[in-house]
Order: sequence, then structure tokens, then C-alpha cells
Amino acid sequence: MSEILIRRASEADLEAIVGLHAADELGGHGDQWTAATQPAYREALRRIADSPDNELYVTVSDAEVIGSFQLTFVPAITNCGTLRCVLEAVQVRGDQRSRGVGAMMVAFAEGRARARGAGIVQLTSNKRRLDAHRFYERLGYKRSHEGFKKIL
Repeated sequence: MSEILIRRASEADLEAIVGLHAADELGGHGDQWTAATQPAYREALRRIADSPDNELYVTVSDAEVIGSFQLTFVPAITNCGTLRCVLEAVQVRGDQRSRGVGAMMVAFAEGRARARGAGIVQLTSNKRRLDAHRFYERLGYKRSHEGFKKIL
């Protein structure tokens, strides 16, 4: 495998990031890179970049984006005010799965969380993602809550 680099995402990475999500058959978010959707993705990236509590990363190999994830740091009153890091939108390109890329991304995320003073990393995963559930459990994550969502 070529050298893998994890770095902050830039606007030049947006099409590839959206492509990762568009190719996700289980996620069902309806993402697609079109002239009509590009302004919304650019605005989302701007808001992430402007927020001190959000970080969007890409994983790159041979100058191609092969993965992406987002970290959001959330101060909480519970657990004695422990800062939480929410790991979201973890995607590895289909042809790069089962090569250790995802584990590298999660280890990087955990390192960033520690560096920022977070005491907990939490994530949610679609109930249909059984392979992802096994992956996270192998990395030491425990099923602790049932999640709820309401589309507004």
C-alpha cells in the first residue's frame, strides 16, 4: 500500500468527499455532486472550517482521497464536564476497505480527541451497518445507547 496521509479537508477535496458518501449504499443520505448541490457543500465546509469545535479530515493515498471523517467537540455538563468528541461521517472508499485505513483514521481521531482534552469519543452507526459495528467493536467501542433522529 502507498503512503497514507491524513490532513484537514479543503475545498479542493469536496467533490471526492461527496463522492465517498454518494457511493455509500447503506447510508442513504442522497449525497451527490451537482451544480445545484455544490453551493450547499461549500457552505457546510465553510461553517466547519470557521468553527473551532469542528474538524473535517481526508485520508489520501497517491494524491487521491480514499477516506474522510469529521470530529465535533462538545462540552458537556455530564461526566463532571467531560469534553466529548463526536466522530461522524466516517467513510473509506470501497476498494480501500479491509486494508487498515479505517483503523488508522479512528486512531488519528482518538489522538486528536486526546490532544484537545476530550475524555470520550462517541459515534453513531446506521443499524444496517453490521460490518461497521464489528469494526468499531474490534477497536474497543461499546454499544451503550440507542439513538434517535428526527428530520426537520
